[in-house]
Amino acid sequence: MIRRCVLKDHKTILSIINDAAMAYKGVIPPDCWHEPYMSPEDLQRDINYGVLFHGYEQDGELVGVMGLQEFTDVTLIRHAYIKTAYRGKGIGSQLLKYLLGLTMKPVLIGTWRDTDWSIIFYEKHGFTVVDRDVADSLLKKYWNVSDRHRESSVVLADPKWMEARGK
Repeated sequence: MIRRCVLKDHKTILSIINDAAMAYKGVIPPDCWHEPYMSPEDLQRDINYGVLFHGYEQDGELVGVMGLQEFTDVTLIRHAYIKTAYRGKGIGSQLLKYLLGLTMKPVLIGTWRDTDWSIIFYEKHGFTVVDRDVADSLLKKYWNVSDRHRESSVVLADPKWMEARGK
């Protein structure tokens, strides 16, 4: 079952993100890695900036989360994480499909450049990696990340966004 996350889910959201983000350790630049990967303050900041988390519940347990952040012209998919023990079971695909159904706007997704599995996942769902210079301007416009994080990231766009750009 997919549902909107509420305040009482915050601790579980953090647990899922920090568990799943262990896959980044040794893959992303060492100066971008920190433990915990997401702190309670970071989570609250993103929620305050409009990230609405949805979760996949299995047998009464939240096992995956994905956030949606609306802007006037685009929607961002943010913080897509599935508990390690539940990966490869289609949960991420179901969450992504559900969230895409909640918006009519073009959708952008940012992820780490060296996380091939993440990029392949989004490409499998119709997203395309945008050119580096365009990605940089999008990361500056829609994400609040450091210069180092930005230079180590990619942005993927859905067909609506690509079509609007004439690609």
